[in-house]
Parts: sequence; structure tokens; C-alpha cells
Amino acid sequence: MHDPARPRLRDADASAASPGSAAPGRRAGLDRVWAHHRSSFGIDPPTVRHASGRGHSVAQPGGGTCVVASRRGGEPGALPDRIDGVVVGQGPAHEAAAPGAGGGATGRRPQVTPEDQVSIAVPTGVLLDGALALLAKSGLARLSAEELGRQLLIDGGALRVILVRPTDVPAYVDHGAADLGIVGKDILWETPGSHYELIDLRFGGCRLVLAVPDASGFNGPQTWPPMMRVATKYPRTAVTWFEARGQAVEVVRLHGSVELAPQVGLVDGIIDLTATGRTLRDNRLRIIAVLGSSTARLIANQASLKTRTAAVQSAVSRLREASGHAS
Repeated sequence: MHDPARPRLRDADASAASPGSAAPGRRAGLDRVWAHHRSSFGIDPPTVRHASGRGHSVAQPGGGTCVVASRRGGEPGALPDRIDGVVVGQGPAHEAAAPGAGGGATGRRPQVTPEDQVSIAVPTGVLLDGALALLAKSGLARLSAEELGRQLLIDGGALRVILVRPTDVPAYVDHGAADLGIVGKDILWETPGSHYELIDLRFGGCRLVLAVPDASGFNGPQTWPPMMRVATKYPRTAVTWFEARGQAVEVVRLHGSVELAPQVGLVDGIIDLTATGRTLRDNRLRIIAVLGSSTARLIANQASLKTRTAAVQSAVSRLREASGHAS
């Protein structure tokens, strides 16, 4: 006995292809209403385009013609053409981008490029409120200390605000992390750096003074001891000032409340900033010399001014006008 002959694949193909074995437009038992648009290899005919972009008539197997689309939409798996994320010929990607929705003809807000964005280092502490008020008046940024909270970096599009310690502002500007910086003149005395000092911003006024205990006999230079010992947060400035007057000095650098040092006999006097003198009076200290007056200054990175002149100079001009300087 022999097993019944198994139908061979070629027999099945021949049977399926034989006249009358399937209705027109059917293949292997499946309805293919579009079968007459397919080539003998079972894939869509290749796209043929006129230079004008119109459809093109192509001959089909067995006679007849059909029109092939001029774009790739008929190709299996083809992605539609896009320009800036918008499908060509499919309308705007979002309602806000529709004409008349604002933001120009395309409805999209202009994108700020890295070349257009200006970064500015702003000091925390006593100069913060004045710096934020200046930025708001100039129209560059409207921020408040309450809104900032614990944020240290605020990217506002055209302006990037970097909050740093006052003594760190020159470093951020000198090394290019910030194009501009707002900093007290007292910090610049201590850390000259390689930046440009552009504008006296006319806020945050104070004085750097030499103060001694009320009971001290020190007054003018003629009453000072051969070696004056002072406590300060500004050692570089102190040494420069005393040396210019031919006075030997020993500087004790402190980071806390320097007003305490003379009271416990650590030093003869202190060099510190004061705005009203109240803290000195409360600690029974009196001023015997003024080293200099300090206000907030605008500084700039040298490379930023030379290579990104338009964006940086625009910000500088607005800050200059906001600070009360004639343009």
C-alpha cells in the first residue's frame, strides 16, 4: 500500500492560478481588490515621478494602466516628508502653529539659538534684590527672590541667569561660564581677574573702612604702631592699601564676624564693608580711615564681547540704560 500522494506546492500554485479556480481579484482564497494594481513580483510598482511632481501612468501586467502617486506615500513603510517637524501637505502639527495663532506666519515662536542667548552671573546676598530689580527694569528678565527659591540656574530663553556666591562671580565670567556678571567693586579689588569692567550700576553702595575700638588711641597714621595687625575678609586689598602708605601690616584673614576680633585682643583693628556704620557702633568700633567706596559693577568676559558682539552688547546697552546712564 502506498500513502495518498501529497499535493505539491507547485501543484497548489498551478491550481490557484488556473482559469476559473478563483474569481477575478482573488488570490489564494483571499480577497485582493487591489491585486490588479500589483506587479508580477507581488510588490507595489516603483514610484515614477514627473519633474513637476504629478502622477505618472504606468503599464500593468496583462494590459491596462494605472496612475502611480508622485510622492512616497504609496510606498510601504515610507515616512512622510517633514520640514521642522511638520508633515508636508498634512497641515500644521498643532493648533497653535496655525496661521493667525500668533508668533509669525508659521505660528511658532522664534527659537533662541546658543549664539543669541546671553548668560549673566548674579550674586546672592545683599546685592541680589538690586540685581533682580535691574534685570526687570531692563526688560531682560523678571524674577523675584521668592520665585527663585533654591534654584541656581534659570534659563529664560534669551537670558540665562546663574546665581552664585558674590566672590565667585569673577571666576564664572573670567572662565567663560557667564558672558556677564554683576558684582561688588570690593570683590573686584580682591580678585582683579581678566574680565572687562563695563558699568557702575549705581546700587549696593558701601564703604571699605579701617575701624578700631572706641577706647583705642589710634587715629591718623602717625599714631599707628610700627606693625599694624588687622582682621579682614579682604587681605589683598588691605596689604595693597597699607603698603601704599609705607605702613607695615600683619593681616589676619577671617571669614566670620570680624567685629569680634578687636574686642578679644586678636587685632588692633578691622577692615570691613559698611553701609550705615550701625554694626560698627553696636560693637563699639569707630572708623579712622576709608579705603574706598564700592557699588555694584557690570563685568564681561573678553571673548564674549569679541565673538558674540551683537547679543552681548544688546544686553549691556539695556543694563546701562536701566542703571541710569545716558545711552
